[in-house]
Amino acid sequence: LFALTLRRTGVDPILDGIGRVGVGFPAILALAGARLWLRAKAWTLCTDHPAALPTAAAFRAVLAGDALGNLTPLGLLASEPAKAALVRRHVPLFTALSGIAIENLLYTVSVALVIVAGTAAPLLTFDLPRTMRLASLGVMAAAVGSVAAGVVVLARGWRPLSGLVTWLARYVPRALRALPGRLREIEDRVFGFHQHHPDRLGRVLALDAAFHTLGVAEIWLTLALLTGTWYGPLTGFVLEAVNRAITVAFKFVPLRLGVDEAGTEVLTRALGLASGLGVTMAIVRKARVLAWSAVGVVLLARRG
Repeated sequence: LFALTLRRTGVDPILDGIGRVGVGFPAILALAGARLWLRAKAWTLCTDHPAALPTAAAFRAVLAGDALGNLTPLGLLASEPAKAALVRRHVPLFTALSGIAIENLLYTVSVALVIVAGTAAPLLTFDLPRTMRLASLGVMAAAVGSVAAGVVVLARGWRPLSGLVTWLARYVPRALRALPGRLREIEDRVFGFHQHHPDRLGRVLALDAAFHTLGVAEIWLTLALLTGTWYGPLTGFVLEAVNRAITVAFKFVPLRLGVDEAGTEVLTRALGLASGLGVTMAIVRKARVLAWSAVGVVLLARRG
């Protein structure tokens, strides 16, 4: 898909666009790093004792864990447990995992809201092709359905993960049969987070909102560097929403190679932007992901 997209758009406009980014790339890197720091800060607030997990340690673990998630097909199966394992000097493993689960749950809600708003906006303001309209409606329906399902699970107090593992426990070695109880402990902490720490929920959601705001700013800056034109915030918001949707749907694809370029290119053309601009934006995004992933790999190597 990556090769096909390059063939259709041509290499010359992409190379020209990358050259125009130039000295502005460190600013893009800084915005991306600030977003990762916001996620790390939110994680510390989602643990039972935030002071026990320094933000600097959480930030290093986020960099290392995301490097595993971005560079391998394992995605969240690699990144989230790795983050918890990397902060065991500060908090117990299951405390770290509980905090990660809570932070991911709240982050997922914020992502769903961004996706719904970001896919609704072009439907109302741009003349999109019929296939793109149908795809946007499908993405909106999936996001709304996911949030609705999560609300039902939380409202009814269901324990789907520990229940499934309990059922599977009869088929696993005896050494693993204590796992359902530990998973139930994590679920209890997730369900009881708001009751035990009502003052933190708003702060975590504010950090998630800042994360998405910086994402729009990053795209806005990248567009300005590539085109020399300062587009309105709506264009940046729509592109960020599509980027979030691609990240969620194709997390298992290392670096979202191909799908990011193709999806962003289709959208930028539908918005009336120049050919090759979407592919170039996706490649610039990959460059900053690789830069921060390289830092994460170094941190992993230092830990052994």
